[in-house]
Amino acid sequence: MSEKVLTSLAMMYELAKARAERGITQKKLEEMSGVKQPVIARLERGTTSPQLATVLKVLAPLGKTLGIIDMPETKTKKSSKKELISSK
Repeated sequence: MSEKVLTSLAMMYELAKARAERGITQKKLEEMSGVKQPVIARLERGTTSPQLATVLKVLAPLGKTLGIIDMPETKTKKSSKKELISSK
């Protein structure tokens, strides 16, 4: 799976988990965030590519926000070729 897909899956899971832990329905979260319930449902299913502002609106009432973290280092095709050449 691509890094983008894994990130999206993690976000969906965390959103649904935070809502469930607080006993908040999607409809209640709509009232709290101003984001329509169908949009929240699509966010949780991962069937939408939301604006950043929308994600932040939904996360805020759940006591959550987004963070910027370092990505794990990935090997580029160039470094893989170098490794192959040097291993011969």
